[in-house]
Amino acid sequence: MNSPVYIMWLRQIKRYWRSKPRIIGSLAQPLLFLVALGFGFGPIFEKAGGGNYLEFLAPGIIAMTVLSSSLFNGIEIIWDRQFGFLKETLVSPVPRYKIILGRILGGATVATIQGIIVLLISLIIGFKPTSIFMIPLAIFFMFLISIFFAGVGTSIASKLEDMQGFQLIVNFIFMPLFFLSGALFPLSDLPSLLNQVVKLNPLTYGVDGLRLSLTNISHLNLISDFFVLFICSIIVVFIGAYLFSKTEV
Repeated sequence: MNSPVYIMWLRQIKRYWRSKPRIIGSLAQPLLFLVALGFGFGPIFEKAGGGNYLEFLAPGIIAMTVLSSSLFNGIEIIWDRQFGFLKETLVSPVPRYKIILGRILGGATVATIQGIIVLLISLIIGFKPTSIFMIPLAIFFMFLISIFFAGVGTSIASKLEDMQGFQLIVNFIFMPLFFLSGALFPLSDLPSLLNQVVKLNPLTYGVDGLRLSLTNISHLNLISDFFVLFICSIIVVFIGAYLFSKTEV
């Protein structure tokens, strides 16, 4: 199969599997969160009437893993620019939108794989989904989250030339998105202003969709979760494609 989209997608996957430190490093933080927070705050959460905190926390940590991996996927554009591979790609007769679409799909696939691995780790340490038949829906939400944020990471990287600047910007984006998504705490009874901020966060809908799929607990609803993520993903992919098309050789 010689499609440029497929070639770029496959290249992203191969890069991931060849980097053993990257695989291990991407799983260390989620495992720490699951163990430290899941078992550390579990008794407090249960006494407050919230139930099993690990079951509440696991979907949020899976979303965090997907968010981190897909956002930082954009750094590979800067890496390729510095080592000359991007120039070779851009001067080829392949339309640039196909190149960036392959990159986004590849980054989204890698992020989804990492999310599935964290889900398996969660099962090992005690997380119990409500129904195994809903797991495919959870994986679908992982992919939607990863498409959106891979597009965001790619859009940022298309306008930058140094890795340090990219990392600073992405870290600045990552923390508010994660902490204001409902990944670590319930969204009910929030102050009015904070509640509005949370609803403007696209990751909120991804976390809610994952939590509904895996635990049958939802603050919003499945239709809202899907449509917000789907529409945002389409918009950001178009923005990423446009910005990448303006990248200078």
